[in-house]
Amino acid sequence: MTVRVLITNDDGIAAPGIQALAWAARQRGLDVVVAAPMEEASGTSAAMSAMERDGRVVVNEHPLPDLAGVPAYGVAGSPGFITLIALHGAFGPPPSVVLSGVNRGANAGRAVLHSGTVGAAFTAATNGCRAMAVSLDVLSAGEATAASGGAAVDAAARVRDAERHWSTAARVALDLLPRLTSAPMESVLNVNTPDLPHGQLRGVRRGTLASFGQVQMTVAESGHGFVRTSLEEPGQAAQPGTDVALLAAGYASVTAIRAVTEATDVDLTGLDEQP
Repeated sequence: MTVRVLITNDDGIAAPGIQALAWAARQRGLDVVVAAPMEEASGTSAAMSAMERDGRVVVNEHPLPDLAGVPAYGVAGSPGFITLIALHGAFGPPPSVVLSGVNRGANAGRAVLHSGTVGAAFTAATNGCRAMAVSLDVLSAGEATAASGGAAVDAAARVRDAERHWSTAARVALDLLPRLTSAPMESVLNVNTPDLPHGQLRGVRRGTLASFGQVQMTVAESGHGFVRTSLEEPGQAAQPGTDVALLAAGYASVTAIRAVTEATDVDLTGLDEQP
């Protein structure tokens, strides 16, 4: 039986990463449907947000280049919301696998909590569907800090998107699909690859979550009625074996993560005995 796959992201339906991932999935013979936010929805985690018109969530058909016959939709909603409605049949038969990405920028360390890319995968896994989040490391920490300083710098960085190695991340992700489908249902594979041709990767390694992401948000200034934030490089080097360190060394990193699990090491004994 052909595997039914939903491809989504948080960069928006027109992002180059989602086209690369959908193309690679179709080349592997998968039954592909694409549904993603109409506009960028980065940092939305697993939010359930959508825009309605006359009580209906807005959904527009959005055919993708070189993917004739693959249904694709731009949705006025967050990645998590799109994933949830897809699992309930909003875009045809529910998928058995969700691939979220390829995100523009690494989703590494404990900062994955805030990622819309990872949030879509968490939503899928929490609702009984296997899922993978896929990201391409397009910015170093220094570049990200600079980009946060002005729209002009960020716009210049985006001009280079057509030259990025989206296909590298897509290929690594599809190669890992057998591991995903044999993993426990509630787990998510978080995949990050350097922006390199596939042949220049040093390999694919299991990475532990770094205690921070590539950059950290800080409060740069606060005053009466305002707060200004900025992105800064972490004040410590990444520990060996973490996803951040592997990316810096030229490896693709894979981390198995889970969204909502109970903490069994907290002492709550005796509470059930209270009247």
